Amino acid sequence: MQNPSIKYILKLSIPIFFANLAIPFVGIIDTGLMGNLGNLSYLSATSVAANLFSMIFWSFGFLRMGTVGLVSQAYGRKDYSEIFNIVLRNLIFILTIFIILISLQNYIFRLSLNIFDLSVTTEKFYKDYFQIRIWSAPGELTLYIITGLFIGLQKTKISSLAVGLFSILNIILSIIFVTKFDLNIKGVAYGTLFSALIISISFLIYTFWYLYRMSKIEIKIDDLINLNKIKNIFNINFNIFIRTILLTFSFLWFTYLGSQIGEDYIAANAILINLVFLSAFILDAYAFSTEGMVGYSLGKNDINLFKKIVKNSFILSSITGLIISIIYFLINKFAIQLMSNIEVIKSLSSSYAVWLIIMPLISSFCYQFDGIFIGASQTKELRNAMVFSVFSYVVISLILVDLLGNTGIWISLCLFMILRALSLYCYLDKIYLRFNVIKSI
Repeated sequence: MQNPSIKYILKLSIPIFFANLAIPFVGIIDTGLMGNLGNLSYLSATSVAANLFSMIFWSFGFLRMGTVGLVSQAYGRKDYSEIFNIVLRNLIFILTIFIILISLQNYIFRLSLNIFDLSVTTEKFYKDYFQIRIWSAPGELTLYIITGLFIGLQKTKISSLAVGLFSILNIILSIIFVTKFDLNIKGVAYGTLFSALIISISFLIYTFWYLYRMSKIEIKIDDLINLNKIKNIFNINFNIFIRTILLTFSFLWFTYLGSQIGEDYIAANAILINLVFLSAFILDAYAFSTEGMVGYSLGKNDINLFKKIVKNSFILSSITGLIISIIYFLINKFAIQLMSNIEVIKSLSSSYAVWLIIMPLISSFCYQFDGIFIGASQTKELRNAMVFSVFSYVVISLILVDLLGNTGIWISLCLFMILRALSLYCYLDKIYLRFNVIKSI
């Protein structure tokens, strides 16, 4: 990569764009399947359970983000043996995480019941989903490493294929299990479980073949268990872990606030937030591409390359955010009608659709800053910025929800996105100093 032109960034981002587009459709399809069963408890249980597992699995998003930063920087240095070792070390992390999750699953379930105020029927459906979905952990977490690796190598077509096939297979299996086998909420959980295992195993085999073909790498145990490198990975992963827990907590908090108003608001907000996630996954295509390119520029120690990456990626992200907002302005009523046949939920969702239109405009900036700092492995700054933003978000929401109800929930979420971008901007000089250059004002 010599010139990170807008054309080149688009070349990397378009495959991620289509793969990411499929990810929220899993939630949208699951919501639609449950919303059209005619029982509000199915929809509420799916919303709460999906948010919980987003918090659990996204908390381990460091497996993808840490992999991208370290792999892309090693790629810039042409250190192919280290790339292979990064993958192996993170696979060991996954095995450890899975053992811990299975050991603690009953405690996690009981704790979650204390957080959410669910009816007896909703709680039953929620338990059905939980007991199945938790076994998808090895597959879903392995996909984090696979996508992180290939984004770091700027082979986004491969990473996108893995994500896209997982999402497509998930949707197909969920539809089959729900509509053909009448498994209801268990069907959407089984859809995720089987698709995660099938796709992760297939692409893990391909990953080892690809890395071996790249440079005929030999496994060196001493290098694999190098304590300094393990400590570095642990520090990076721990900071991202804290940051990701806080981020996923923010959306769990969003659901919690709705539950304090009423189950109708949980369901209505679930429809809107899934559409918000759709826009986020689209905009993240540029952030993901930026991660790999930023790490590569640091590995090569090329400040001019870094500046071009930042400038052009922000241009593309901002324009795309505006386009998404315009599209949502035109089709929000139609999109809401597709996701539920319950009139009160459709009406309630439509009354708050303005926030669906606003969110892509303001959130594109924080997504891009995330990509820059992840690629640079500046994880301490990511952590600190998120601590500040989430703390402010919780305080603001407690005030605004009391004053404005559900409108206060959405205003608080918008302010949270703005604070994320501003706080990371304040840390941008830290990356420039890695090149021994101070950012010009």
